[in-house]
Amino acid sequence: MSDAPSIFTKTSAFSLGGVLALGTIAYLSSKAFLPKNAKWQDRFTFIWLAFDALIHFIFEGSFLWSSTFGRQVNTETHMFGAMWREYAAADFRWGVSDPTIVSLEILTVFGAGFLCCYILKQLASDDPARHYWLIVLSTAEIYGGWMTFCPEWLTGSPNLNTSNFLYLWVYLFLMNTIWVVIPLWLMYDSYTHIAGALRSTATSKVKTI
Repeated sequence: MSDAPSIFTKTSAFSLGGVLALGTIAYLSSKAFLPKNAKWQDRFTFIWLAFDALIHFIFEGSFLWSSTFGRQVNTETHMFGAMWREYAAADFRWGVSDPTIVSLEILTVFGAGFLCCYILKQLASDDPARHYWLIVLSTAEIYGGWMTFCPEWLTGSPNLNTSNFLYLWVYLFLMNTIWVVIPLWLMYDSYTHIAGALRSTATSKVKTI
């Protein structure tokens, strides 16, 4: 009787360990660039944006490198190629340079990645204008997630492998839902700041009339 192939492999551990390492770097960055008395909302936002930028540039940047100019993840031999083949076992499109996925990732790396860095600079200098850009970034992140999965859902999800816990609940659900839940919270938080400032200005104008 042969043993069943292992789902959680060394590549799985490398991939998840890499995510944890980037999260740790993001946390330490918040300690270095924000004052000790920073509000928890600002610290959380900084950690998220730093983590987001690192994911976009390092992980998703490696995907772009492996998926453009005739390359594809399924034939790459470097360590990031192995990591993306691991994810492509859950969503086959990432292994074959699917044009919709690659197009979205170009915007993600070169648009969202650099926008994260710009907002981090605003956060470090306590510039309230960051709230506008947080809404722009969050909207783009949510839209990107929608366009990644909606075409699959409409066609019966032929490229999604939901046969085990790791692929379904860790790779497909957790690793994508986090880019919906946190941007929604950021949009709400920034809305309260922008709306509060506008209402305060309107009230002040009424009092001066």
